Amino acid sequence: MNELDMTALLPDTDLSIPAIVTLKKGEGRTLKSGGMWVYQNEIDSVQGSYENGDILSVNDFDGYFMGYGFINMNSKISVRMLARRKENLITPSFLEKRVRDCVAYRKETSDLSCCRLIFGEADWLPGLTVDKFSDILVVESLALGIDRLKPLILKQLQDALSENGILIRGIYERSDAKVRELEGMERYKGFIGPSFDTKVEITENGIRYYVDVQDGQKTGFFLDQKNNRLAVRKLCAGKKVLDCFTHTGSFALNAAAGGALSVLGVDASQSGVDMAAENAGLNGLQDIASFQCADVFDLLPALEEKGEHFDVVILDPPAFTKSRQAVKNAVKGYREINLRGMRLVKNGGFLATCSCSHFMEPDLFAQTLREAAHGAHKRLRQVEFRTQACDHPILWGDSESYYLKFYIFQVCDEL
Repeated sequence: MNELDMTALLPDTDLSIPAIVTLKKGEGRTLKSGGMWVYQNEIDSVQGSYENGDILSVNDFDGYFMGYGFINMNSKISVRMLARRKENLITPSFLEKRVRDCVAYRKETSDLSCCRLIFGEADWLPGLTVDKFSDILVVESLALGIDRLKPLILKQLQDALSENGILIRGIYERSDAKVRELEGMERYKGFIGPSFDTKVEITENGIRYYVDVQDGQKTGFFLDQKNNRLAVRKLCAGKKVLDCFTHTGSFALNAAAGGALSVLGVDASQSGVDMAAENAGLNGLQDIASFQCADVFDLLPALEEKGEHFDVVILDPPAFTKSRQAVKNAVKGYREINLRGMRLVKNGGFLATCSCSHFMEPDLFAQTLREAAHGAHKRLRQVEFRTQACDHPILWGDSESYYLKFYIFQVCDEL
């Protein structure tokens, strides 16, 4: 069914086709434990004709019904599940309920001003991310099947927001991640509907930011750290703070707003640093927060060599690994920056450090931090362990949805 047909469908139109994926005997372990994916090597056969992107049924080897999902044999993740119950036919009405549930969840647990409205598999809408920045939506679609449903879901989402008194001024698509190519899809970014100024002003935790939804990293701003920024803010009063991988200055500005004496934000992106400085001026914090374009891996040892120390060091790096094959090198990177960061913290000061890579599993990240502390001759006292903000829900059974690990430590010299 093509995209133009989608928004004109009757509410109870069955969007699935009469085709069945049958699993090999003994396969489907991830699916049976609550996961959302069927891998290509788990499939025994596909009965009936289909096109990639179609919604069909999934059966176990013995014919037991496992659910409905959309298929794409171009991808190693060949089926992404939409529903488990046989009576839950995939219709526009079914999808509308999913969308309304997304909005209701954010309304109850967070707020609707700036948030992640749809978080893929964790909202049972696999492959789709929608972030809301003020009155702008930013969309990322990473699966062929959800791409077909996208026009319908976005219309339903705007309707649900309108009922909550929220009118959306524009939509921008950021489906430019390389992973789209694994689905046999082209990378794409551009307006959905009328164009608008892609430099959008938002407010989070009382701090104003400009967000570049067209060319900023990911969808333009990292909403998942919202509560973690507040947790660090309360430690910064009267302190000298170093914020590494500052992006557009969010942790740095929270530190400055928390009463820090001085904040240095560092990022390898000149455009990010420029935006961070502009955001500091937007909040009248330019005399407290300054920003420098530099490679953090080069800067940290240089600061150490100069004898610099800070009361609070924040490490918020990008994902050092996006595959299991690269985890070993990622561990080296996390160990290095954390060892250097710990050495820069004054005795009794604080380190906030995190990993946003799903493949850097919690136990491995904790072990890496222990090794870094040993190498830096520091003792760590854990203040808090946190994860992503609740508008990025962690769906138990779907390990991919749990990706952000965030620690705050007091860093002490060895006695």
